Amino acid sequence: MTKFIFVTGGVVSGLGKGITSASVGMLFKARGFRTTNIKIDPYLNYDAGTMNPYQHGEVFVLDDGGEVDLDLGNYERFLDTSLSFDHNITTGKVYSAVIEKERKGEYLGATVQVIPHITNEIKERIRRIARDYDVVVVEIGGTVGDIESMPFLEAARQMQIEEGRENVAFVHVTYVPRLRVVGEQKTKPTQHSVKELRSLGIQPDAIVARSEDPLEDSARRKISLFTNVPEEAVVSAYDVEDTYEVPLMLEKEGLPAYLSRRLGLPEREPDLEAWREMVERYKSLTDTVEIAIVGKYVKLADSYLSIKEALKHSSVANDVKVKIRWVEAEEVERRGVKLLEGVDGIIVPGGFGARGTEGKMMAIRYARENNIPFLGICFGFQLTVVEFARNVLGLEGAHSTEIDPQTPYPVVDLMPEQRDLDRLGGTMRLGAYPVHIKPNTLARRLYGREIVYERHRHRWEVNPDYVEKFEEAGLVFSGIAGDDERRMEILELPTNDYFIATQFHPEFKSRPMRPAPVFRGLVEAAKKKKYGS
Repeated sequence: MTKFIFVTGGVVSGLGKGITSASVGMLFKARGFRTTNIKIDPYLNYDAGTMNPYQHGEVFVLDDGGEVDLDLGNYERFLDTSLSFDHNITTGKVYSAVIEKERKGEYLGATVQVIPHITNEIKERIRRIARDYDVVVVEIGGTVGDIESMPFLEAARQMQIEEGRENVAFVHVTYVPRLRVVGEQKTKPTQHSVKELRSLGIQPDAIVARSEDPLEDSARRKISLFTNVPEEAVVSAYDVEDTYEVPLMLEKEGLPAYLSRRLGLPEREPDLEAWREMVERYKSLTDTVEIAIVGKYVKLADSYLSIKEALKHSSVANDVKVKIRWVEAEEVERRGVKLLEGVDGIIVPGGFGARGTEGKMMAIRYARENNIPFLGICFGFQLTVVEFARNVLGLEGAHSTEIDPQTPYPVVDLMPEQRDLDRLGGTMRLGAYPVHIKPNTLARRLYGREIVYERHRHRWEVNPDYVEKFEEAGLVFSGIAGDDERRMEILELPTNDYFIATQFHPEFKSRPMRPAPVFRGLVEAAKKKKYGS
Protein backbone atom coordinates (compact mmCIF):
# COMPACT_ATOMS: atom_id res chain seq x y z
CA MET A 1 0.00 0.00 0.00
CA THR A 2 1.16 3.52 -0.77
CA LYS A 3 1.71 5.64 2.34
CA PHE A 4 0.49 9.25 2.29
CA ILE A 5 1.91 12.07 4.42
CA PHE A 6 -0.13 15.29 4.30
CA VAL A 7 1.69 18.45 5.37
CA THR A 8 -0.48 21.35 6.54
CA GLY A 9 0.39 24.79 7.89
CA GLY A 10 -0.95 26.95 10.65
CA VAL A 11 -0.66 30.35 12.36
CA VAL A 12 0.98 32.27 9.50
CA SER A 13 2.07 31.65 5.93
CA GLY A 14 5.71 31.51 4.87
CA LEU A 15 6.82 29.17 7.67
CA GLY A 16 8.60 26.76 5.35
CA LYS A 17 6.02 24.05 4.64
CA GLY A 18 7.67 23.59 1.26
CA ILE A 19 11.13 22.99 2.73
CA THR A 20 9.61 20.73 5.39
CA SER A 21 7.74 18.71 2.76
CA ALA A 22 10.82 18.50 0.53
CA SER A 23 12.92 17.40 3.51
CA VAL A 24 10.46 14.69 4.56
CA GLY A 25 10.34 13.37 1.00
CA MET A 26 14.12 13.41 0.74
CA LEU A 27 14.52 11.55 4.05
CA PHE A 28 12.21 8.74 2.94
CA LYS A 29 13.97 8.52 -0.43
CA ALA A 30 17.27 8.31 1.47
CA ARG A 31 15.81 5.26 3.21
CA GLY A 32 15.31 3.52 -0.12
CA PHE A 33 11.59 4.12 -0.52
CA ARG A 34 10.18 5.20 -3.89
CA THR A 35 9.09 8.69 -2.89
CA THR A 36 7.52 11.72 -4.54
CA ASN A 37 6.01 15.05 -3.52
CA ILE A 38 2.77 16.74 -4.56
CA LYS A 39 1.95 20.43 -4.04
CA ILE A 40 -1.64 21.59 -3.63
CA ASP A 41 -2.18 25.30 -4.30
CA PRO A 42 -5.64 26.53 -3.28
CA TYR A 43 -5.65 29.56 -5.58
CA LEU A 44 -8.11 29.72 -8.48
CA ASN A 45 -5.40 30.22 -11.10
CA TYR A 46 -5.06 27.16 -13.32
CA ASP A 47 -1.28 27.36 -12.92
CA ALA A 48 1.38 29.81 -11.74
CA GLY A 49 2.24 31.01 -15.24
CA THR A 50 0.37 34.31 -15.26
CA MET A 51 1.17 35.29 -11.68
CA ASN A 52 3.41 38.23 -10.76
CA PRO A 53 6.59 37.05 -8.97
CA TYR A 54 6.01 39.75 -6.35
CA GLN A 55 2.83 37.96 -5.30
CA HIS A 56 3.93 34.36 -5.39
CA GLY A 57 7.68 34.15 -5.96
CA GLU A 58 9.25 32.68 -9.07
CA VAL A 59 7.37 30.60 -11.61
CA PHE A 60 9.15 27.24 -11.77
CA VAL A 61 9.11 25.37 -15.09
CA LEU A 62 9.15 21.58 -15.40
CA ASP A 63 10.44 19.34 -18.20
CA ASP A 64 6.92 18.83 -19.53
CA GLY A 65 6.32 22.59 -19.70
CA GLY A 66 4.25 22.90 -16.56
CA GLU A 67 4.43 26.35 -14.94
CA VAL A 68 4.20 25.62 -11.26
CA ASP A 69 4.72 26.85 -7.71
CA LEU A 70 8.32 27.39 -6.58
CA ASP A 71 7.96 24.61 -3.98
CA LEU A 72 8.18 22.07 -6.80
CA GLY A 73 11.64 23.46 -7.42
CA ASN A 74 12.50 22.64 -3.81
CA TYR A 75 11.12 19.13 -4.26
CA GLU A 76 13.22 18.56 -7.38
CA ARG A 77 16.39 19.87 -5.74
CA PHE A 78 15.97 17.95 -2.47
CA LEU A 79 14.87 14.66 -4.06
CA ASP A 80 17.11 15.06 -7.15
CA THR A 81 14.19 14.18 -9.39
CA SER A 82 12.06 15.57 -12.21
CA LEU A 83 8.37 16.10 -11.56
CA SER A 84 5.40 16.54 -13.89
CA PHE A 85 2.67 19.17 -14.20
CA ASP A 86 0.31 16.71 -12.49
CA HIS A 87 2.38 17.04 -9.30
CA ASN A 88 0.91 20.54 -8.85
CA ILE A 89 -2.82 20.49 -8.06
CA THR A 90 -4.65 23.82 -8.07
CA THR A 91 -8.24 24.83 -7.39
CA GLY A 92 -8.35 26.07 -10.98
CA LYS A 93 -7.38 22.65 -12.34
CA VAL A 94 -9.83 20.81 -10.11
CA TYR A 95 -12.84 23.00 -10.81
CA SER A 96 -12.07 23.13 -14.55
CA ALA A 97 -12.06 19.31 -14.69
CA VAL A 98 -15.26 18.98 -12.70
CA ILE A 99 -17.12 21.56 -14.79
CA GLU A 100 -15.91 19.90 -17.99
CA LYS A 101 -17.21 16.54 -16.77
CA GLU A 102 -20.53 18.12 -15.83
CA ARG A 103 -20.84 19.66 -19.31
CA LYS A 104 -20.23 16.23 -20.86
CA GLY A 105 -22.95 14.72 -18.68
CA GLU A 106 -20.60 12.42 -16.79
CA TYR A 107 -22.38 12.95 -13.47
CA LEU A 108 -25.63 11.44 -14.73
CA GLY A 109 -27.86 14.35 -13.77
CA ALA A 110 -26.54 14.70 -10.23
CA THR A 111 -26.36 18.07 -8.53
CA VAL A 112 -22.63 18.83 -8.69
CA GLN A 113 -21.30 19.83 -5.28
CA VAL A 114 -18.04 20.36 -3.41
CA ILE A 115 -18.70 17.08 -1.62
CA PRO A 116 -18.44 14.59 -3.25
CA HIS A 117 -17.52 15.85 -6.73
CA ILE A 118 -14.74 18.32 -5.98
CA THR A 119 -13.25 16.19 -3.20
CA ASN A 120 -13.39 13.08 -5.40
CA GLU A 121 -11.53 14.90 -8.17
CA ILE A 122 -8.83 15.94 -5.68
CA LYS A 123 -8.43 12.41 -4.35
CA GLU A 124 -8.34 10.96 -7.86
CA ARG A 125 -5.52 13.32 -8.85
CA ILE A 126 -3.48 12.41 -5.77
CA ARG A 127 -3.98 8.68 -6.31
CA ARG A 128 -3.11 8.92 -9.99
CA ILE A 129 0.36 10.16 -9.05
CA ALA A 130 0.69 7.74 -6.12
CA ARG A 131 0.42 4.51 -8.14
CA ASP A 132 4.17 4.16 -8.70
CA TYR A 133 5.38 5.17 -5.24
CA ASP A 134 5.79 3.79 -1.73
CA VAL A 135 5.56 7.20 -0.01
CA VAL A 136 3.78 10.32 -1.28
CA VAL A 137 4.21 13.61 0.58
CA VAL A 138 1.33 16.00 -0.14
CA GLU A 139 1.75 19.64 0.86
CA ILE A 140 -1.51 21.58 1.22
CA GLY A 141 -0.74 25.23 0.56
CA GLY A 142 -2.11 28.12 2.56
CA THR A 143 -2.94 28.24 6.25
CA VAL A 144 -5.52 26.13 8.08
CA GLY A 145 -8.63 28.27 8.36
CA ASP A 146 -8.36 29.72 4.84
CA ILE A 147 -11.62 29.22 3.00
CA GLU A 148 -9.78 28.26 -0.20
CA SER A 149 -8.08 25.21 1.32
CA MET A 150 -11.21 23.68 2.91
CA PRO A 151 -12.02 21.22 0.04
CA PHE A 152 -8.45 19.94 0.02
CA LEU A 153 -8.37 19.37 3.78
CA GLU A 154 -11.71 17.60 3.52
CA ALA A 155 -10.35 15.38 0.73
CA ALA A 156 -7.34 14.55 2.90
CA ARG A 157 -9.62 13.71 5.83
CA GLN A 158 -11.62 11.37 3.59
CA MET A 159 -8.47 9.69 2.30
CA GLN A 160 -7.47 8.66 5.83
CA ILE A 161 -10.80 6.85 6.17
CA GLU A 162 -10.66 5.28 2.70
CA GLU A 163 -6.97 4.32 2.68
CA GLY A 164 -6.88 3.34 6.34
CA ARG A 165 -5.35 5.25 9.22
CA GLU A 166 -2.23 3.08 9.02
CA ASN A 167 -1.58 4.47 5.53
CA VAL A 168 -2.20 8.20 6.04
CA ALA A 169 -0.39 10.56 8.42
CA PHE A 170 -0.69 14.30 9.02
CA VAL A 171 2.21 16.63 9.78
CA HIS A 172 1.26 20.15 10.89
CA VAL A 173 3.79 23.01 10.61
CA THR A 174 3.18 25.81 13.09
CA TYR A 175 4.90 28.86 14.55
CA VAL A 176 6.13 29.22 18.12
CA PRO A 177 7.01 32.89 18.72
CA ARG A 178 9.19 34.20 21.49
CA LEU A 179 7.74 37.39 22.94
CA ARG A 180 10.52 39.82 23.74
CA VAL A 181 8.51 41.28 26.63
CA VAL A 182 8.33 38.04 28.61
CA GLY A 183 11.24 36.17 27.00
CA GLU A 184 9.51 32.80 26.69
CA GLN A 185 8.26 30.73 23.77
CA LYS A 186 4.48 30.93 23.38
CA THR A 187 2.52 27.83 22.39
CA LYS A 188 -0.97 29.34 22.26
CA PRO A 189 -0.88 30.05 18.47
CA THR A 190 -0.02 26.39 17.88
CA GLN A 191 -2.80 25.24 20.21
CA HIS A 192 -5.36 27.36 18.34
CA SER A 193 -4.10 26.19 14.97
CA VAL A 194 -4.39 22.53 15.92
CA LYS A 195 -7.84 23.20 17.38
CA GLU A 196 -8.85 24.62 14.00
CA LEU A 197 -7.46 21.55 12.25
CA ARG A 198 -9.23 19.16 14.61
CA SER A 199 -12.51 20.99 14.05
CA LEU A 200 -12.17 19.88 10.41
CA GLY A 201 -11.83 16.27 11.49
CA ILE A 202 -8.04 16.00 11.25
CA GLN A 203 -5.84 15.07 14.18
CA PRO A 204 -2.17 15.78 13.41
CA ASP A 205 0.22 12.92 14.03
CA ALA A 206 3.26 15.17 14.27
CA ILE A 207 3.91 18.87 14.75
CA VAL A 208 6.86 20.70 13.25
CA ALA A 209 7.33 23.73 15.48
CA ARG A 210 9.03 26.58 13.65
CA SER A 211 10.86 29.01 15.89
CA GLU A 212 13.89 31.28 15.92
CA ASP A 213 15.64 29.18 18.56
CA PRO A 214 15.48 25.46 19.45
CA LEU A 215 12.17 24.49 21.05
CA GLU A 216 12.36 24.49 24.82
CA ASP A 217 11.39 21.29 26.66
CA SER A 218 8.62 23.11 28.52
CA ALA A 219 7.12 24.34 25.24
CA ARG A 220 7.38 20.85 23.73
CA ARG A 221 5.55 19.31 26.70
CA LYS A 222 2.85 21.97 26.58
CA ILE A 223 2.27 21.53 22.84
CA SER A 224 2.05 17.76 23.30
CA LEU A 225 -0.41 18.09 26.19
CA PHE A 226 -2.79 20.48 24.45
CA THR A 227 -2.69 18.99 20.94
CA ASN A 228 -2.83 15.28 21.78
CA VAL A 229 0.43 14.65 19.92
CA PRO A 230 3.18 12.51 21.55
CA GLU A 231 6.18 14.49 22.78
CA GLU A 232 8.50 12.57 20.46
CA ALA A 233 6.37 13.80 17.54
CA VAL A 234 6.66 17.48 18.48
CA VAL A 235 9.64 18.43 16.36
CA SER A 236 11.82 21.49 16.80
CA ALA A 237 12.56 23.25 13.48
CA TYR A 238 14.47 26.36 14.41
CA ASP A 239 16.10 28.86 12.06
CA VAL A 240 19.28 27.61 10.40
CA GLU A 241 21.92 29.23 8.21
CA ASP A 242 20.98 27.18 5.16
CA THR A 243 17.79 25.36 4.10
CA TYR A 244 19.79 22.26 3.16
CA GLU A 245 20.38 21.73 6.87
CA VAL A 246 16.67 21.13 7.47
CA PRO A 247 16.61 17.41 6.48
CA LEU A 248 19.52 16.77 8.86
CA MET A 249 17.66 18.64 11.62
CA LEU A 250 14.45 16.66 11.09
CA GLU A 251 16.44 13.42 11.00
CA LYS A 252 18.14 14.30 14.29
CA GLU A 253 14.73 15.15 15.80
CA GLY A 254 13.48 11.69 14.80
CA LEU A 255 10.58 12.75 12.57
CA PRO A 256 11.09 10.24 9.71
CA ALA A 257 11.69 7.38 12.16
CA TYR A 258 8.48 8.29 14.02
CA LEU A 259 6.48 8.54 10.77
CA SER A 260 7.89 5.18 9.62
CA ARG A 261 6.61 3.54 12.79
CA ARG A 262 3.29 5.38 12.56
CA LEU A 263 2.78 4.15 8.97
CA GLY A 264 4.06 0.62 9.52
CA LEU A 265 7.08 1.04 7.26
CA PRO A 266 10.24 -0.96 7.91
CA GLU A 267 12.75 1.15 9.81
CA ARG A 268 15.83 1.78 7.71
CA GLU A 269 18.96 3.83 8.16
CA PRO A 270 19.07 6.74 5.69
CA ASP A 271 22.00 7.28 3.36
CA LEU A 272 22.78 10.93 4.13
CA GLU A 273 26.56 10.90 3.93
CA ALA A 274 26.87 12.87 0.66
CA TRP A 275 24.19 15.35 1.74
CA ARG A 276 25.84 15.91 5.13
CA GLU A 277 29.21 16.42 3.46
CA MET A 278 27.70 18.97 1.04
CA VAL A 279 26.14 20.95 3.91
CA GLU A 280 29.35 20.92 5.95
CA ARG A 281 31.41 22.04 2.96
CA TYR A 282 29.07 24.96 2.30
CA LYS A 283 29.10 26.06 5.95
CA SER A 284 32.89 25.87 6.15
CA LEU A 285 33.59 28.06 3.11
CA THR A 286 35.64 31.15 3.97
CA ASP A 287 36.58 32.69 0.61
CA THR A 288 33.78 34.76 -0.94
CA VAL A 289 32.88 36.33 -4.27
CA GLU A 290 30.16 38.90 -4.84
CA ILE A 291 27.79 38.49 -7.77
CA ALA A 292 25.19 41.12 -8.67
CA ILE A 293 21.72 40.07 -9.76
CA VAL A 294 20.29 42.96 -11.77
CA GLY A 295 16.55 42.43 -11.99
CA LYS A 296 13.13 44.00 -11.65
CA TYR A 297 11.80 41.83 -8.80
CA VAL A 298 14.77 42.02 -6.42
CA LYS A 299 12.70 43.32 -3.49
CA LEU A 300 11.36 39.77 -3.14
CA ALA A 301 14.29 37.35 -3.22
CA ASP A 302 11.95 34.38 -3.86
CA SER A 303 11.37 35.86 -7.32
CA TYR A 304 14.81 34.47 -8.19
CA LEU A 305 14.86 31.47 -5.84
CA SER A 306 16.27 28.96 -8.33
CA ILE A 307 19.06 31.37 -9.30
CA LYS A 308 19.97 31.77 -5.63
CA GLU A 309 20.05 27.99 -5.24
CA ALA A 310 22.10 27.46 -8.42
CA LEU A 311 24.68 29.92 -7.05
CA LYS A 312 24.71 28.01 -3.76
CA HIS A 313 25.30 24.71 -5.60
CA SER A 314 28.12 26.37 -7.54
CA SER A 315 29.60 27.70 -4.30
CA VAL A 316 30.18 24.17 -3.04
CA ALA A 317 31.56 23.03 -6.40
CA ASN A 318 34.08 25.90 -6.48
CA ASP A 319 34.96 26.11 -2.76
CA VAL A 320 33.94 29.75 -2.55
CA LYS A 321 30.79 31.25 -1.01
CA VAL A 322 28.72 33.53 -3.23
CA LYS A 323 27.46 36.73 -1.72
CA ILE A 324 24.59 38.20 -3.76
CA ARG A 325 24.30 41.93 -4.37
CA TRP A 326 20.66 42.60 -5.23
CA VAL A 327 20.46 45.48 -7.72
CA GLU A 328 17.17 47.00 -8.88
CA ALA A 329 17.39 47.56 -12.64
CA GLU A 330 15.49 50.86 -12.39
CA GLU A 331 18.00 52.06 -9.81
CA VAL A 332 20.78 51.47 -12.35
CA GLU A 333 18.86 53.72 -14.75
CA ARG A 334 18.63 56.42 -12.09
CA ARG A 335 22.04 56.18 -10.42
CA GLY A 336 24.24 54.53 -13.02
CA VAL A 337 26.58 51.54 -13.10
CA LYS A 338 28.37 52.69 -9.95
CA LEU A 339 25.92 50.34 -8.22
CA LEU A 340 27.91 47.49 -9.80
CA GLU A 341 31.37 48.63 -8.84
CA GLY A 342 33.47 46.01 -7.09
CA VAL A 343 31.37 42.96 -8.01
CA ASP A 344 33.08 39.79 -9.23
CA GLY A 345 30.26 38.75 -11.55
CA ILE A 346 26.92 39.92 -12.94
CA ILE A 347 23.69 38.07 -13.71
CA VAL A 348 20.82 39.59 -15.69
CA PRO A 349 17.88 37.19 -15.18
CA GLY A 350 14.58 36.70 -16.98
CA GLY A 351 11.50 38.88 -16.73
CA PHE A 352 8.75 40.38 -18.81
CA GLY A 353 7.85 43.95 -19.71
CA ALA A 354 9.64 47.24 -20.28
CA ARG A 355 10.31 48.26 -16.68
CA GLY A 356 14.04 48.23 -15.92
CA THR A 357 15.03 47.25 -19.47
CA GLU A 358 17.53 50.06 -20.00
CA GLY A 359 19.10 49.46 -16.57
CA LYS A 360 19.64 45.80 -17.42
CA MET A 361 21.34 46.75 -20.68
CA MET A 362 23.55 49.23 -18.84
CA ALA A 363 24.65 46.35 -16.61
CA ILE A 364 25.28 44.11 -19.62
CA ARG A 365 27.40 46.78 -21.30
CA TYR A 366 29.33 47.37 -18.08
CA ALA A 367 30.12 43.63 -17.85
CA ARG A 368 31.08 43.40 -21.52
CA GLU A 369 33.32 46.46 -21.60
CA ASN A 370 35.02 45.76 -18.26
CA ASN A 371 35.49 42.02 -18.77
CA ILE A 372 33.41 41.12 -15.70
CA PRO A 373 32.15 37.52 -15.66
CA PHE A 374 28.58 37.67 -16.97
CA LEU A 375 25.55 35.41 -17.33
CA GLY A 376 22.33 36.46 -19.06
CA ILE A 377 19.20 34.33 -18.78
CA CYS A 378 16.11 34.35 -21.05
CA PHE A 379 15.15 38.07 -21.25
CA GLY A 380 18.72 38.75 -20.14
CA PHE A 381 19.88 36.77 -23.21
CA GLN A 382 17.61 38.83 -25.46
CA LEU A 383 18.76 42.13 -23.96
CA THR A 384 22.38 41.05 -24.43
CA VAL A 385 21.60 40.80 -28.15
CA VAL A 386 19.94 44.24 -28.12
CA GLU A 387 22.86 45.83 -26.24
CA PHE A 388 25.36 44.35 -28.70
CA ALA A 389 23.30 45.53 -31.67
CA ARG A 390 23.18 49.08 -30.35
CA ASN A 391 26.68 49.55 -29.00
CA VAL A 392 28.80 47.28 -31.20
CA LEU A 393 26.90 47.05 -34.50
CA GLY A 394 25.76 50.67 -34.21
CA LEU A 395 22.10 49.86 -34.90
CA GLU A 396 20.57 52.85 -33.14
CA GLY A 397 17.12 52.11 -31.76
CA ALA A 398 17.54 48.33 -32.01
CA HIS A 399 15.23 46.54 -29.61
CA SER A 400 12.89 43.66 -28.96
CA THR A 401 9.44 44.05 -30.49
CA GLU A 402 8.09 43.08 -27.06
CA ILE A 403 9.25 46.45 -25.74
CA ASP A 404 9.22 48.54 -28.94
CA PRO A 405 6.95 47.17 -31.68
CA GLN A 406 8.06 50.01 -34.00
CA THR A 407 11.83 49.50 -33.60
CA PRO A 408 13.76 50.01 -36.87
CA TYR A 409 15.96 47.03 -36.01
CA PRO A 410 13.86 44.19 -34.51
CA VAL A 411 16.83 42.06 -33.44
CA VAL A 412 14.55 40.18 -31.03
CA ASP A 413 11.13 39.32 -32.38
CA LEU A 414 8.03 37.30 -31.63
CA MET A 415 8.10 33.66 -32.63
CA PRO A 416 5.80 33.07 -35.65
CA GLU A 417 3.47 30.73 -33.75
CA GLN A 418 3.07 33.35 -31.00
CA ARG A 419 1.37 35.89 -33.24
CA ASP A 420 -2.37 36.53 -32.88
CA LEU A 421 -2.75 34.50 -29.67
CA ASP A 422 -5.72 35.50 -27.55
CA ARG A 423 -4.61 33.56 -24.46
CA LEU A 424 -1.45 34.18 -22.41
CA GLY A 425 -1.59 31.22 -20.01
CA GLY A 426 0.39 28.14 -21.04
CA THR A 427 1.08 29.37 -24.59
CA MET A 428 4.81 30.19 -24.45
CA ARG A 429 7.66 27.94 -25.55
CA LEU A 430 7.66 25.93 -22.36
CA GLY A 431 9.59 23.00 -20.97
CA ALA A 432 12.67 21.00 -21.96
CA TYR A 433 13.90 21.21 -25.56
CA PRO A 434 17.12 19.89 -27.13
CA VAL A 435 20.00 22.32 -27.62
CA HIS A 436 22.88 21.54 -30.01
CA ILE A 437 26.18 22.97 -28.74
CA LYS A 438 28.90 23.81 -31.24
CA PRO A 439 32.40 22.36 -30.73
CA ASN A 440 35.34 24.51 -29.62
CA THR A 441 33.14 26.93 -27.67
CA LEU A 442 32.84 27.96 -24.03
CA ALA A 443 29.41 26.34 -23.88
CA ARG A 444 30.83 23.02 -25.11
CA ARG A 445 33.59 23.16 -22.50
CA LEU A 446 31.02 23.85 -19.76
CA TYR A 447 28.51 21.17 -20.76
CA GLY A 448 30.97 18.62 -22.10
CA ARG A 449 28.57 17.24 -24.68
CA GLU A 450 26.88 18.12 -27.96
CA ILE A 451 23.20 17.84 -27.03
CA VAL A 452 21.60 19.01 -23.79
CA TYR A 453 17.98 19.41 -22.75
CA GLU A 454 17.14 22.66 -21.01
CA ARG A 455 13.91 24.26 -19.81
CA HIS A 456 12.40 27.24 -21.62
CA ARG A 457 9.84 29.93 -20.83
CA HIS A 458 9.63 32.65 -23.46
CA ARG A 459 7.78 34.07 -26.47
CA TRP A 460 10.41 36.29 -28.10
CA GLU A 461 13.78 35.23 -29.47
CA VAL A 462 16.69 36.34 -31.64
CA ASN A 463 15.59 37.41 -35.11
CA PRO A 464 17.42 35.01 -37.50
CA ASP A 465 17.74 37.81 -40.09
CA TYR A 466 20.43 39.44 -37.91
CA VAL A 467 22.44 36.40 -36.84
CA GLU A 468 25.05 36.73 -39.58
CA LYS A 469 25.67 40.40 -38.70
CA PHE A 470 26.22 39.52 -35.05
CA GLU A 471 28.66 36.72 -35.82
CA GLU A 472 30.63 38.91 -38.23
CA ALA A 473 31.09 41.34 -35.32
CA GLY A 474 32.46 38.63 -33.02
CA LEU A 475 29.39 37.39 -31.12
CA VAL A 476 29.17 33.59 -31.23
CA PHE A 477 25.88 31.71 -31.11
CA SER A 478 27.26 28.51 -29.65
CA GLY A 479 23.92 26.81 -28.97
CA ILE A 480 21.16 26.21 -31.54
CA ALA A 481 17.73 24.67 -30.93
CA GLY A 482 17.65 21.00 -31.82
CA ASP A 483 14.09 21.20 -33.11
CA ASP A 484 14.51 24.37 -35.22
CA GLU A 485 17.87 25.68 -36.43
CA ARG A 486 16.50 29.23 -36.68
CA ARG A 487 16.31 29.48 -32.88
CA MET A 488 19.41 30.74 -31.09
CA GLU A 489 19.88 29.22 -27.64
CA ILE A 490 23.33 30.23 -26.30
CA LEU A 491 25.57 33.20 -27.11
CA GLU A 492 29.07 33.95 -25.94
CA LEU A 493 31.78 36.54 -26.50
CA PRO A 494 35.19 34.86 -26.94
CA THR A 495 37.09 38.13 -26.40
CA ASN A 496 35.96 38.17 -22.74
CA ASP A 497 37.07 35.77 -20.02
CA TYR A 498 33.49 34.70 -19.25
CA PHE A 499 30.57 36.22 -21.11
CA ILE A 500 27.67 33.89 -21.85
CA ALA A 501 23.88 34.06 -22.08
CA THR A 502 21.16 31.45 -22.56
CA GLN A 503 17.66 31.66 -23.98
CA PHE A 504 16.66 28.86 -21.61
CA HIS A 505 16.60 28.83 -17.78
CA PRO A 506 19.56 26.69 -16.63
CA GLU A 507 18.75 27.37 -12.97
CA PHE A 508 15.70 25.09 -13.09
CA LYS A 509 17.83 21.95 -13.54
CA SER A 510 20.58 22.82 -11.06
CA ARG A 511 20.97 20.37 -8.17
CA PRO A 512 22.95 20.54 -4.90
CA MET A 513 25.47 17.94 -6.08
CA ARG A 514 25.21 18.82 -9.79
CA PRO A 515 25.21 22.59 -10.33
CA ALA A 516 24.06 24.00 -13.66
CA PRO A 517 27.19 24.23 -15.87
CA VAL A 518 26.82 27.93 -16.78
CA PHE A 519 26.39 28.88 -13.10
CA ARG A 520 29.32 26.72 -12.07
CA GLY A 521 31.39 28.41 -14.77
CA LEU A 522 30.29 31.88 -13.67
CA VAL A 523 31.34 31.30 -10.06
CA GLU A 524 34.61 29.73 -11.22
CA ALA A 525 35.32 32.82 -13.37
CA ALA A 526 34.34 35.19 -10.53
CA LYS A 527 36.70 33.35 -8.17
CA LYS A 528 39.51 33.53 -10.73
CA LYS A 529 38.87 37.26 -11.22
CA LYS A 530 39.09 37.94 -7.49
CA TYR A 531 41.78 35.51 -6.36
CA GLY A 532 43.61 34.69 -9.59
CA SER A 533 44.31 31.20 -10.88
